[in-house]
Amino acid sequence: MDFTLSDEQELLRDGLTKFLSTRYRLESSRAAAKTGAGWQPEIWRAFADELGILGAALPERVGGIGGGPVEVMVIAEALGYALVVEPYVDTAVVAGGLLLRATRASEATGDRTRASEATGEGTGASELLRTLVAGEAIVALAAAEAQSGDRWQDVITTARREGDVWVLDGAKIVALNAPLATHLLVTATTPAGLSLFLIDRDGDTAGLTLRPFRTVDDRWAADIHLDGVRATLLGEEGAAWPSLAQARDEGAAAVCAEAVGNMRKVLADTIEYSKQRQQFGAPIGSFQALQHRMVDMHIELEQAVAAVYLAVLNLQAEPAQRARAVSAAKATVGRAARFVGQNAVQLHGGMGMTEELAIGHYFKRLTAVQYEFGSTDFHTARYAALTRA
Repeated sequence: MDFTLSDEQELLRDGLTKFLSTRYRLESSRAAAKTGAGWQPEIWRAFADELGILGAALPERVGGIGGGPVEVMVIAEALGYALVVEPYVDTAVVAGGLLLRATRASEATGDRTRASEATGEGTGASELLRTLVAGEAIVALAAAEAQSGDRWQDVITTARREGDVWVLDGAKIVALNAPLATHLLVTATTPAGLSLFLIDRDGDTAGLTLRPFRTVDDRWAADIHLDGVRATLLGEEGAAWPSLAQARDEGAAAVCAEAVGNMRKVLADTIEYSKQRQQFGAPIGSFQALQHRMVDMHIELEQAVAAVYLAVLNLQAEPAQRARAVSAAKATVGRAARFVGQNAVQLHGGMGMTEELAIGHYFKRLTAVQYEFGSTDFHTARYAALTRA
């Protein structure tokens, strides 16, 4: 099987890598995350205007470049290497995929009235995709609930009709990037089953309460309370789960690629540190025991790379095959992230957990990745269930 990138994909990778190396400073991103707005809007606009990466996996009809999972992998790995906090995966990959499939479902009906209802009046899914690609919208998904954990299909948030509008009641937890979002995608149950709704946060949205908090890896999330919040149905009522399951797998594959970028940087910094740090009159990298440790880190990284390739190449396969490949990757990357992150900190000693060195920030991100879009344990169990005879 050929894993060689095309010329266009290499140009995408090289251009993004050069941009991040010259214009994305770790100190600035941490300051924005901790004391500022939580992100850098000027960087986000540059992603849209100068690089065009927000539409990398979206069709040209909404302003994208018509790429696919491989382009997302290339972008996510580069963002991971630079430890970017801007919400690329949540907005461009997960929300973008959900909105795109909602527009396709509406178009497939051939019913203009139904299509208008499904994509929203005023701010349709297609129009929102265009603003997303242009860097003018941040869209966050709120799917997890306190009682469901990783089981996104177990939803007690409800949606009911009041005349011509839908009204939501319930609560969501740990909605990543919700405090930054201009729009929210929220799952709720209706008489027909699990459905997906769009909430426009333009202005004061009555009944919507966000309780923001900063995560361990310097990103922003929120717990959300919905009390009679007006929303727009996306797609067909009761038919949201296939698209939502695909979105979770796409998000999981993307954060796995991001984790590979994190681990490449962590391993490179650890090797460089081992050449400079002196102990007993010699660089610690000359000690065989520590060399073996770094070789083990490299092996874990290469296994993670192979697992990410497996997931990416199966994202467009039938659901069971896709889920099996993604769970194999998430479990493998989760184990590798834990091993590489912990050993990098140990090899740096006490300096590894300070704010001054990048290694501590990367370790926190590698820890958080193990729980996004399903924990390592969840995906291990799902893989076992999908491979059971």
